[in-house]
Amino acid sequence: MKSTIKLIVSLFICGHVLADDLSVVYQSASNTPLSNPHDVKLSPDGKYLFVSDVGNNRVVLLDPETLLFVGAFGDDHQSGTHDVDFDAQGRAYVADTHNNRVTIYRMEGTRATLVGELNEGVRGPEGVLIHSNGRVYVAGAWSGNVVAYEGGRVVSELDGLSSPHDLEEAADGNIWLSDSNNHRVLLVSPDLKILRELSRDVYGFNGVRYMDLLDDGTLVAADKNNHQIKFIAPDGRLLLVMGSGRREEGPDKFATPEGVEIRGNTIWFSDSGNDRVVKYTIQRP
Repeated sequence: MKSTIKLIVSLFICGHVLADDLSVVYQSASNTPLSNPHDVKLSPDGKYLFVSDVGNNRVVLLDPETLLFVGAFGDDHQSGTHDVDFDAQGRAYVADTHNNRVTIYRMEGTRATLVGELNEGVRGPEGVLIHSNGRVYVAGAWSGNVVAYEGGRVVSELDGLSSPHDLEEAADGNIWLSDSNNHRVLLVSPDLKILRELSRDVYGFNGVRYMDLLDDGTLVAADKNNHQIKFIAPDGRLLLVMGSGRREEGPDKFATPEGVEIRGNTIWFSDSGNDRVVKYTIQRP
């Protein structure tokens, strides 16, 4: 079954905001047993979709095309797995939340070997970003801060946050940060200075979680407690809202969505409350 959402900037129809030059088409959903999956991340070579399988304390690898199970790792030492990112060497950094650390793995295909960890300055890490500047940025959901590591040591910090989650690098090197329990998204500099705020008053966020960016800079954010996915243009316009605002299952329907991953014209979401990953394609004229 396929469902197409046409995008319009100002017209709300059945809970969706649409524009006239783009459509988002439902493709498929996973059937691998997952428990409250959170963020999703495509491997650098594009062969595997890494899924933070929180309830099973592991990372699951799915085939990004078919969403079939390929492998898993970490259930013998992770606890509350939340996020994944990759460095230039292809090593996987995993937010091992309940162990108050980020674990680092050397990847050989689907085989993961633990080679290090980061744990200074954060508690309950739920977001990790490997920046093009070489620094590792980690969001401490329990400590209410973001720290930047360089050479394994903390070199910068932003505090005063409430359950911060995802961090995503923009094309200019600035960083989008979901300050989840403050129901807002912040744009911060690489030195962690706040530059811009996308507020609850404007976008109606309720527990905004993980995010990714389209090639044109459009921010795609999982608005967890609204059971929605929101597309926000670089100029701040709300372009698209996917999901009715109610907890549902099916094409274009979500229950507490968390993860977002974009590669080219494909978007994957973790539909966490429905224990599944869903795949969409973007169609352009």
